[in-house]
Amino acid sequence: MVGVPGVTAALAAGALLGAPLGHDHAYVSLSDLHTPWEVIERRVTAAAEGDFVTVFYNPRSRARDWQLGKALGILGAHRPPDTPVGVVRNASRPGERVHLATLATLDPAVVDMYSVVVVGNSDTRLVAGRMVTPRGYRWRS
Repeated sequence: MVGVPGVTAALAAGALLGAPLGHDHAYVSLSDLHTPWEVIERRVTAAAEGDFVTVFYNPRSRARDWQLGKALGILGAHRPPDTPVGVVRNASRPGERVHLATLATLDPAVVDMYSVVVVGNSDTRLVAGRMVTPRGYRWRS
């Protein structure tokens, strides 16, 4: 493993998933240890209403196991159930694991504090097994 300054866990996860962060996106920590849940919920709602690809840091722990489900429900109220979701555990570290699902099929139990969760926007698609969010260009066949 080599640490590269400026390469965040989200960027490493995005590269492993394909190109989900190719257009506007938002990062939201789901940890309510220092930020009240009401503030986090407002941020997730804003990302959902703005149709941002949304990256969740600190998505789930043994003591905080309900926040991810709640956040996915908020996004799901604004996106179709087949919206791609990627979970990357230990991005660029030993034990790295990539899991693809949808808003309807993601099992929060596959997520822990070593995971980054990337939820696509209304334009994100799976292309050849990779999450891709176009930058406003028309899809080519």
